[in-house]
Parts: sequence; C-alpha cells; structure tokens
Amino acid sequence: MPEDARILARIRAMGQEDVPAVSDLHRAAMGRSLWARLGPAFLRALYSELLHQPPFLAFVYVQDGRVLGFIAGATDSKGLFSRTLLGGWSRLLGPLLRGLLASPSTIVPLLATPLYFARSHPGDEIPAESLFCSFVPELRGTRVSGEINRVFFRHLLAQGHQRVKITTEVDNQGANRQLMSWGFRARGRFRFYGKTMVTYVLDLPGHPRLSSPDGPSPGTRQGQKKPG
Repeated sequence: MPEDARILARIRAMGQEDVPAVSDLHRAAMGRSLWARLGPAFLRALYSELLHQPPFLAFVYVQDGRVLGFIAGATDSKGLFSRTLLGGWSRLLGPLLRGLLASPSTIVPLLATPLYFARSHPGDEIPAESLFCSFVPELRGTRVSGEINRVFFRHLLAQGHQRVKITTEVDNQGANRQLMSWGFRARGRFRFYGKTMVTYVLDLPGHPRLSSPDGPSPGTRQGQKKPG
C-alpha cells in the first residue's frame, strides 16, 4: 500500500505536552482496561513517566493543533516495565493509591500485571511490542492507523529489531482483522485479566509496507530525558 504523505506529515514523536490528550484517548478507547480504571491522574502520571524511559516509543497524529490519535510501545517491553516501576515509583505511588481507593477491584489485576510477560510469551524472545493505540472515531477508515503503525514499525526495524509482537483480546474482531491484514501471525492464546488474549508476531525485514523510498520516518525523542 503506498504511503500517504499528507498523513505522515502529521505524525511526530510523542512529547510531554501530549500527555493529557494521549491519556484522554487511552481512556476513550480502553476505558475498561486496568490502567484506565485507575483514573485519569494515574494515566497522566504513567505516560509522563514512560517518556523518561529509553525503551518507550510513541507517536501522535496531530491535526489543526489537536492530538487525534497515538501509538505507544517499547523496544523492550519487559525492561520498560521494570525501569518504570523502579525509577518512577515515587511519582506514580500517589496517583496509584488514589486510583486504588476509588476502584478497589483493580487491586487483584494490578498484582497480576507482572505475570503478563510470561503468559504472553510466544515461545521465543521478542522484546519489541506495540502496547496501546487509539484514535478519535472520525479517523476510522482514513488510513491514519495504518500510517502511524508504519512509522512505529520502521523505527523498530531501524533499531535492529527483526520482529514485533502485539496482544489483543480474541473477541476484538476489528483489531484481529487489522493485524492479519498487516501479515501478523497468531502465536498462541492465554488468559489474562479474566480475558482470553492472543499474541501476534510480525516479521519486519522485507515487509512490503516498510520500505522507505522517501527517506526516514519522523524522528523520535523518546531516548531523551524530559522535564517533569
């Protein structure tokens, strides 16, 4: 599928200024997820902290000055979890406790979170992972999600990653169709947070959608330390 230069021009690396909008988009699309149930203050603290961590990789789609979509993941998702927990606990603790007080039922899935990496393991080591993706409803069918995925995957490939994994709910038919259209292969199912999930894997080298005849994709700022 050919690139859409108009869309690509509106995609850039996520920065701290994007945290409120990205948090709102996360809640809108994934309001039943653990992190969203912990409340908007926790989500903002989490994304702000993630931007301090080198394994974090995220891009936003901006139109008329508004962030209308984003994709976020990691070059090493297990390492990102550990670094965020160890390095950011003092900044995350307050919002986390307030979230737990407001939604005590989140305590059990929160304690199960470290088990995700073992359960989602597709049988071999694949550190790169796409974790979250959300867009405003009016962008459906506009190719924006395909282009922002292309940017994300190209950056992984440029950093030497051969494969990327994504997990989604078995019942999420839209996500499953989109992943298979990209060429992802299902590599196993597992139970997590009370849901049946499936792990998908994509081989990056030689993928027809990732050739870049017009030069590199948008730059990334995630490896840089950011204030607050």
